[in-house]
Amino acid sequence: MAEMMASEKQPDVLFWVGCAGSFDDRAKKITRAFVKILNKVGINFAVLGTEESCTGDPAKRAGNEFLFQMQAMTNIQVLNGYEIKKIVTTCPHCFNTIKNEYPELGGNYEVKHHTEFLQELINDGKLTIEGGSFNGKKITFHDPCYLGRANNVYEAPRLLLEKLDAELVEMKRCKSNGLCCGAGGAQMFKEAEKGDKEINIERTEEAIALKPDIIATGCPFCMTMMSDGIKLKDKETEVKVLDVAELIVQANKL
Repeated sequence: MAEMMASEKQPDVLFWVGCAGSFDDRAKKITRAFVKILNKVGINFAVLGTEESCTGDPAKRAGNEFLFQMQAMTNIQVLNGYEIKKIVTTCPHCFNTIKNEYPELGGNYEVKHHTEFLQELINDGKLTIEGGSFNGKKITFHDPCYLGRANNVYEAPRLLLEKLDAELVEMKRCKSNGLCCGAGGAQMFKEAEKGDKEINIERTEEAIALKPDIIATGCPFCMTMMSDGIKLKDKETEVKVLDVAELIVQANKL
């Protein structure tokens, strides 16, 4: 973004990579997949690079409002300094925080989750998804809490998956009745409390019961939790956990 600003250019959209998309090895693959699609369709985008900091979501969910506001204000200053209008992110936590919690601190932007953004590209005729490579495959979509229940985005990811020519099967608990993967609300960063079973195992079992070839998700936290569940159940060879963007890249052979 700094380089773009120096040459007096403005991006169509700012891609907010997020902590997971920047540092987590598995989530980096989602970042790369999404960028491949953006480059393929010729979207003029920028990233903040080292100027991007954590949105403050984990701090806020863990109850540290002071730290959240410090992190948020730092980011808002940077974004407003670059006159950013539109933001897209592959992380529902970043999406929810910037969209719903930054406005009261002076950060007003049009914020899209990458599944919404990709669906818009299809609607505008800029992106087509090649069907065929997932023909005969069974896919179930796990709704991320901060995408689904928090922001009512249920259709965009499913419409994208339907274009893959695969069989889309729903878990019993889906959409507004979806079950959390167990990582939201800063639970990702703390030890489990006493109980009979981890939430991600419960959720993985629900998915496995459908005998899917692929569990699709749209969140790096959910990706970690569902992948861990699949490993624990020794189903890694049978069931793949993939982000919607990764599935599109595979379908279009990008």
